[in-house]
Parts: sequence; C-alpha cells; structure tokens
Amino acid sequence: MLTPKYPPADTAPTAPAPGPTTNTAPATVPPARVAPAPVSNRPTVQLTPGSALALAAGGGAVVLVVGTVLVSMLLAVAITGVSVAVVAVVLRLLIKDLHKR
Repeated sequence: MLTPKYPPADTAPTAPAPGPTTNTAPATVPPARVAPAPVSNRPTVQLTPGSALALAAGGGAVVLVVGTVLVSMLLAVAITGVSVAVVAVVLRLLIKDLHKR
C-alpha cells in the first residue's frame, strides 16, 4: 500500500554501435541518454467556470462553518469562566457571612 510505484522499464531500442572511423581525432564520449519522463495514468482535472464557482462557494461555506464552530466554542469557554467566577464570589461571600455569625 505504501510502496512506491516505479514506471515500466524503457523498451526503446538502443543506439547502434558506431562503426570504425578514419578520423585521427580523439574519440569523444557521447552524452548520457536521459530517460523520458514517465507518463501519468491519472486523469487531468479541468475546471470549467461553473465548477470553479461551485468550488469557491463550497470553500467559502466550509470556512464559515468552521469559523462558526470555533467562535461558539470560544463563547462557551468564556461563559463557563464567567459563571465559575460568579459562583466563586458568591461562595466566598457566603463563607465570610457564616464566619461573622
């Protein structure tokens, strides 16, 4: 599942061996052959104006939903913190009142 997929081996014929030369110049080393880029079997995605608009609208909707959820969670934490602070103040006043009597 996580192993890489290698392209098939190159089956192109190799260049024929050079024949004898009558040139007295030193032989040059031919440049190394570069393997052609593998062709992808995946289909290409082409966006039409309508699908691009739908994609942008969907992305905007996702941003709004995630933002709403995060803001509501922050609001819930803030309300909980304020209510705990109010309860602490009330309990402190009740305990202080009990010690006076």
